[in-house]
Amino acid sequence: MRQILSARGLSLIKSYEGLRLSSYRDSGGIWTIGYGHTGEVRAGQTISELTALTLLQADVMECEALLYKIVEVPLNQGQFDALVSFLFNVGPGRAGVKSGLRYLKSGSPSTLLRLLNAGRYQEAAEQFPLWAYAGGQRLPGLLRRRREEQRLFLSEMRRVA
Repeated sequence: MRQILSARGLSLIKSYEGLRLSSYRDSGGIWTIGYGHTGEVRAGQTISELTALTLLQADVMECEALLYKIVEVPLNQGQFDALVSFLFNVGPGRAGVKSGLRYLKSGSPSTLLRLLNAGRYQEAAEQFPLWAYAGGQRLPGLLRRRREEQRLFLSEMRRVA
């Protein structure tokens, strides 16, 4: 049976992303709307709360699907939720463009993903706080989020699916 994001994981994402019904540029300069939705967002765009929730659900499902493809080890619910939140915020990455969970800008897999897939859960968890930068600056809000994701990831370490 495939894991899905729990209510606790969804609350984490919603609390850090916040709800904005009008488009804005995030800390990295990316046009964003709703609960951290990026993509086809333009200046001056507005949406309803229902649309924001629909976009959030689609974005979360996309993160879940990617995790199924790239994670090769069992995850407990806390680990899964933490990784969905992380992936939702950081993205998968793209060689030559942007670092993320799946690919670094160099084209290599992230250290977090490599350690995780090697079954080195504790060491993988130590990578979360290293991803607290946007626009080249360490942001206190991102560091708080990464530490909360790290705590969630480690919270059920004895329970692996």
